[in-house]
Amino acid sequence: MGLLLKKPSDQEGSAVPAIVIGIFVAFGGLLYGYDTGTIGGILAMKYWRELFSTGYINPVDGGLDVSPSQSAEIVSILSAGTFFGALAAAPFGDMLGRRPGLIVSTVIFTLGVILQTIATAIPMFVAGRFFAGFGVGTISALVPLYQSETAPKWIRGTIVGAYQLAITIGLLLASIVNNATKNRADTGSYRIPVAVQFAWAIILVGGMLFLPETPRYLIKCGQPEKAAESLGRLRRLDVSHVAIQQELNEIDANLRYELSLGKATYIDSFKGTDGKRLATGCALTALAQLAGVNFIFYYGTQYFSNSGIDNAFVVTLITNVVNVCSSFPGLYLVEKWGRRPLLLFGALGMCVSQLLVAIVGTTASSTVANKVLIAFVCIFIFFFACSWGPCNWVVTSELFSLKVRAKSLSLATATSWLMNWAIAYSTPYLVNDGPGEAGLESRVFFIWSGFCLISSFFVYFCIYETKGLSLEQVDELYDTVKSARKSAKFVPIESFQDKEKNALKLADPAQAMDSKTTSAHLEEL
Repeated sequence: MGLLLKKPSDQEGSAVPAIVIGIFVAFGGLLYGYDTGTIGGILAMKYWRELFSTGYINPVDGGLDVSPSQSAEIVSILSAGTFFGALAAAPFGDMLGRRPGLIVSTVIFTLGVILQTIATAIPMFVAGRFFAGFGVGTISALVPLYQSETAPKWIRGTIVGAYQLAITIGLLLASIVNNATKNRADTGSYRIPVAVQFAWAIILVGGMLFLPETPRYLIKCGQPEKAAESLGRLRRLDVSHVAIQQELNEIDANLRYELSLGKATYIDSFKGTDGKRLATGCALTALAQLAGVNFIFYYGTQYFSNSGIDNAFVVTLITNVVNVCSSFPGLYLVEKWGRRPLLLFGALGMCVSQLLVAIVGTTASSTVANKVLIAFVCIFIFFFACSWGPCNWVVTSELFSLKVRAKSLSLATATSWLMNWAIAYSTPYLVNDGPGEAGLESRVFFIWSGFCLISSFFVYFCIYETKGLSLEQVDELYDTVKSARKSAKFVPIESFQDKEKNALKLADPAQAMDSKTTSAHLEEL
């Protein structure tokens, strides 16, 4: 097989345009990563805590601070916004289009950034985080959707996984900016990190204005000519090329076959194999959150500081560097190993490293122990960033049939954000040792470790291997293979063009004739 990812010999045209476009669209992940990383540092800034305090006194240093409940509200409200944003991704993506939907989502995100920048009290700051979260939630569903519908199948996993890489880069940039402004004794301490997000939004919107709509969306809208132009641009082939015609015919036949079974509604997302895939996607995204990585990036600075570690901001910066560097192996392994082996490898690795963090954090309290704790946290981040980080987005982006893809993907993404909100809101009460709080401190890592163990069983029994399959062939995989453990041996046989013709002959001869007419029209392009 060799070490390099190579384009199959039977793939016509160039993959470069689709790869470049997919990687640029992944830039949307920077918005989420940077916003997440920014709030973690802002919560630890002395000036911000005093300015936004409503009279709460920190029992550790006796200074003005926001209360644990306010801290939980400020962090978790972004996740609440992302939940509703992810649900809105389906109508945004289906009614406006994948590309315009991303542009509108980024504008909503920018509104949230404006409110956070001008805020000097908690209510407006919280409102800003909600709108920013709404935009991030919609973007988080539409970016993998756009990438999966434009990328060549042989490198689709790497391209979609680049979204997670962008998230990690955003986290790293946030920690750098926070570290540079944390000691300012004015509003610039938090306004500068927040306002930097305007640059990310402008870059994303500016680029999206020049990108094509996805061929699959255009076929779904009954615009075969524009679909051919878009696919030709992505593959760097003339619209009359036989490879363009064949790919469009298969997309069109797949959609027609699915629609022959009934009109797509949200209820259809829960039926048959679509329901099985939705359950898989929702469980996968929920378990990715329950791995505990967002505890590190939401509350890591505070956790390291409370654990007696000096220079908590620097330690957070180190964990973010590890996060970015570890994402690159994941982009390679998702196509070289496949989805199932990589997810299983990551789940077991995270389980062991989290368990060791919990043991060290609860049994030892010395300078050496703190260094060991940081080391195992970094090892945990490595396992997450090279496996569940990118693979979570890859699997959910290619799970669903075209008929319900936007709806199902938005539901799976919304599940992720709902769980993200629950963790962000409950973590201060689980970790802190105050009235009405559990005081788990480092023992919370036992919980994350347990969920990582559950994740390994989930992967083994429920995750299908989709490496190297077109999105249309994934449909055939779920229709013909009943056990996820046997999915790696699947070889696609029947094209959807053949399946559509057979189904329509039995259902409606007149409709079959209409299908032939459409296919002939595509072949003339």
